Amino acid sequence: MALIQISSLAQKQMAALLDGRGTPDAFIRLGIKTAGCSGLGYKLEYADNKDIGDEEIAFDHVKVLIDAKSLIYLVGTEVDYEEDDLRQGFVFNNPNKKGECGCGESFTV
Repeated sequence: MALIQISSLAQKQMAALLDGRGTPDAFIRLGIKTAGCSGLGYKLEYADNKDIGDEEIAFDHVKVLIDAKSLIYLVGTEVDYEEDDLRQGFVFNNPNKKGECGCGESFTV
């Protein structure tokens, strides 16, 4: 079992973002940042290199890196991609989350 799960739709969306950069063998870096009123938020960013301590997880459509500091907060997380009339974006179902702010932009563990 992988440390995290990423839906096929989310993988394809991540791969499309990487394809737009034109950099072969690039990664998506998934991590945690200090944010919002509950303290923590998710971050997704491009990464051209694997850093020391990064956990690399290869999926069917994309390779994801998670830094060592974020890994403990992300174990078991499921990442999906949703799109409706009002918004579109990545959605995180994190079993480690103990609470979140009213707007859902940040969480606490």
